[in-house]
Amino acid sequence: MADLEKAGYLEKTHTSSGRVPSEKGYRYYVDELLRDDNISLEEIKYISEKLETKVNEIEELTKLTTTTISEITHYTTVAIGPGTDTQRIEEIKFVLLGSRMLMAIILTNTGLVKETIIKFDEDITEKQVETINYMFNKKLKNQPLEIIDVPLQDYLINEMKYSVKVIKPIIEQIKKVLQEERTIYLEGANRAFDLPEFNSLTVAKNFINIIDEKELMADMLNTGFAKDINVYIGDENEKEQLKDFSIITFKHKVGNKDLGTIGIIGPKRMDYSKVISVMKYISKKLNEKDM
Repeated sequence: MADLEKAGYLEKTHTSSGRVPSEKGYRYYVDELLRDDNISLEEIKYISEKLETKVNEIEELTKLTTTTISEITHYTTVAIGPGTDTQRIEEIKFVLLGSRMLMAIILTNTGLVKETIIKFDEDITEKQVETINYMFNKKLKNQPLEIIDVPLQDYLINEMKYSVKVIKPIIEQIKKVLQEERTIYLEGANRAFDLPEFNSLTVAKNFINIIDEKELMADMLNTGFAKDINVYIGDENEKEQLKDFSIITFKHKVGNKDLGTIGIIGPKRMDYSKVISVMKYISKKLNEKDM
């Protein structure tokens, strides 16, 4: 024990305490000693049944997966959808709701569905909507989302012979809805306060601030990805607010569709073996799923 402490793998939190693993000790365990098959038959059955639930949209699957991981591991689980830079347009559908109102439904290759309402200063007809549907899909199908820009606007105005009062509002509103802040899903935040580490008022307050700050949560989930599953322990986290915690993240996919990132935030004394085993099994099941 003394040798392990001298080598930096164990430490004392205060003078009279027993020895506990240091961050270096946890890192050695995760890299060299961890078993990634620490999952029971009951847990396998539960996960399989949950992920067989029929869902129609990627958001539903992400929320379901987040809830399932939190239920099995008993830690706080966070998820965020894929960034727009990784997505391509599968289809855009325009539906006339009134003489001056149009609904646009955008479907991406990841299964993401976005809807938005566009209002105009002049009347548009069903015939115009048919042309808009045809031209937008002709130009945008299988293209990255960022193609929706000024050159596209100029092209459509020229091709369709419509005034800027019709085309410009459509493009502006589509861009606006696609650039909206991505939804962050959070499950099991209350479970954190059952852990002894959260008896510390400082740690508890820090945790509450983290889960309240969407930008920090997004940054936390978008860090790195050198491996399928990434583990950041204490000071390995880039953000100062995360230094008291360990973060484990993985990108989840259905087939070749990137669905975003799921992560767990917990104490440095986390059950790494259980969390990583569950993540690996869920990742495997998601890859086998059809949508």
